[in-house]
Amino acid sequence: MSSKARQKKEATVLEALVPVVLTVGILMYTILVLGGDVHIPLVLGSIITALIAVYRLGFTWGEIEEGFIATISGTMQAIIILAIIGMIIGTWILGGVVPTLIFYGLKVLSPAFFLIASMILCSIVSLATGSSWTTAGTVGIALMGVAVGLGVPGPMAAGAIISGAYFGDKLSPLSDTTNLAPAMAGSNLFDHIKHMFFTTGTSYVIALIAFGIMGAQFAGKELDTAAINELISTMSANFTISPILLLVPIIVITLVAMKTPAIPGLMIGTILGGAAAMIFQGASLGAVLDAMQNGVVSETGNALLDELLTSGGLQSMMKTISLIMCALTFGGMLEKSGMLETLAKKILGFAKSTGSLVTVTILSCIFVNALAGDQYLAIVLPGKMYRDEFHKRGLAPRNLSRCLEDAGTMTSSLIPWNTCGAAMSGYLGIPTVDYVPYAVLNLVSPIVSIVFGYAGITMMKLEDDPSAPEYKGKATVSA
Repeated sequence: MSSKARQKKEATVLEALVPVVLTVGILMYTILVLGGDVHIPLVLGSIITALIAVYRLGFTWGEIEEGFIATISGTMQAIIILAIIGMIIGTWILGGVVPTLIFYGLKVLSPAFFLIASMILCSIVSLATGSSWTTAGTVGIALMGVAVGLGVPGPMAAGAIISGAYFGDKLSPLSDTTNLAPAMAGSNLFDHIKHMFFTTGTSYVIALIAFGIMGAQFAGKELDTAAINELISTMSANFTISPILLLVPIIVITLVAMKTPAIPGLMIGTILGGAAAMIFQGASLGAVLDAMQNGVVSETGNALLDELLTSGGLQSMMKTISLIMCALTFGGMLEKSGMLETLAKKILGFAKSTGSLVTVTILSCIFVNALAGDQYLAIVLPGKMYRDEFHKRGLAPRNLSRCLEDAGTMTSSLIPWNTCGAAMSGYLGIPTVDYVPYAVLNLVSPIVSIVFGYAGITMMKLEDDPSAPEYKGKATVSA
C-alpha cells in the first residue's frame, strides 16, 4: 500500500531538538521536582520521538520499531551480564565471599590510603577482565563494605571504585568498548591503546593526586575501632571466614583474563558462590536458589552490616534492566529517525580547528550518552559521523578513537539514566548524582582530551600513522 511509497525526509534541527528538549525537560522535572524515577520520562520521550518520526519525517511505525529493537538487541549481552551479576552478588553474600573480602579489607586497609588503594585495585582487576561492570559488581561491592567500616563516605568510595574500574575498562584489550572505538574510527586496536595512554595516563595521575588529597582528611583520624571490631566479630559469628573463599573471585578474574566469554565466566562465579554457601556456610540448595533469584536479607543484628549485606539476586537488577530498556528504546528511535545525525552535523559546523574538532567530538559523545542512554551508541554514532572529517583534516584515526573513549566510555557512568550510570548505581548502592563529584578520572578524562587537542599534544598526523596506509596522500586541509 501507500506505506512503502511514503517519502522520507531528513529531520530539520528544530524537529530533532523537539524530542530532545522535551525529554530533558520532563526528566529534570521528574527528578528535581517530583523526586521520581527516570523510566516514564524516557517512555514519554520515546512517544514524542515516534510521533515526529512517523507524522513529520515519513517513517512507518514498523521501521521505527525495527530501529529500537535492533538497538536493544545490540546490548542484550550487557543486559544478561547485569542479571548474572545480580545472581553473583546473592550467592557471594550467602557463601561468605563478600563478608570475607570485607573482613580482610578492614584488617589491611587504612582510611588515609583507602581511596588510592581502591582505585589501583579496581584498575588492576578491570585491566585483567576488561569489564568495569564486573569489577564494580564484585570487588567494588566488597570495597564499599570496607569503606563503611573505615568511616569513608559512600559516594567518595564509589567515585574511587568507578575511576579505577573505568581505567581498566578503557585500556584493556579485552574490553568491548576498547575494541569498538578503533573499529569505528578505523584505527588499530593496540595503536589505539598506546595512544590513549597519553590522555588517560595524565588523567590517572590527576585522579590519584585528588584521591590522595581526599584521603588525607582521614589520616590520623581516630578510627572507630569499636565499630570495626563489632563488624568483624559479627561477620565471624554469622559466617565462616576463610582465605579459601578468596579463591572464588580470583578464579572468576582469571577466567575472564584468559578470555573466557563473560557470560559463562560469570555464571561459573555464581555457581562457585553457591557451592561456597553450601560447603562453608551450611546453606541448603533451596537457600542458594533463593539467593540467586531474590538476593539475601541479612539478619545479623548489626544494622550497618545488615544494610550492607542485604542485596543481590536476579530481581534486584530488574529496575536497572527496565531503565536500560527504556533508554535504549528512546536512543534507538532517535538514531533510526536520523535526528541524532542531524544534530551532530549541525554541531560539526562549529569545528574550525583541530582543537574545536576534538571538542565537538567529545561533546557529541557526552550528548549521545545523555540522550541515547548507552555508551555503545555514544561511540558508534560520533565515530561514524566524524571519521571522514578527521581523515579530511589529515589526522590519524587513532586520534578519533581516543576521543571516542575519553568521552563516550568515560562519561557513560556519570548519567543516571545511561546504562552504565544505572549499573554503577545499582551495584554500589549509591545514587549516580551522589558519586559523580568524586568520579575524578571520568570527569577529568574528557577535559584532558580537549586540552591535548587544542595544544596539539600527541595529535598524530595521518601521514605519520603507519597503520593507516589507505589514507596516505588522500588527506587535505579543510578551509
